[in-house]
Amino acid sequence: MVAGCATVAGDLAKDSPAEVKQAVVKERVKARWEALKNKDIDGSYAFLSPASRTATTLEMYRARVRPTDWKSVTIDAVDCEAEICKVKLQVIYDFRLESGKLMQGIRSASSETWIIEKGTAWYVWGV
Repeated sequence: MVAGCATVAGDLAKDSPAEVKQAVVKERVKARWEALKNKDIDGSYAFLSPASRTATTLEMYRARVRPTDWKSVTIDAVDCEAEICKVKLQVIYDFRLESGKLMQGIRSASSETWIIEKGTAWYVWGV
């Protein structure tokens, strides 16, 4: 509650308190993964950092991100130093093999890098 009230959207900076940065990043990670779970590729693209969007067009992103049957995402840790935040998470998804067999509940550890820029946190694509 305190962290959410400590900053207004657009006010996040590299020198913001760690708990504020962690709270904002955590919410942005959840929102990005919610878009992915809903197969909203364009919506998930909007979370990419400005530099990531310059290097990767929406069309390129669409070609690389395959809609998957994402089931859940659990954020294990958010660690921020200055403007860089590292996120560790667990992703659970279902996957259909070429044979048609459905593999359910696959758990995968993952990590993401987020950058604080232009007042908020952005996902760094390809890191």
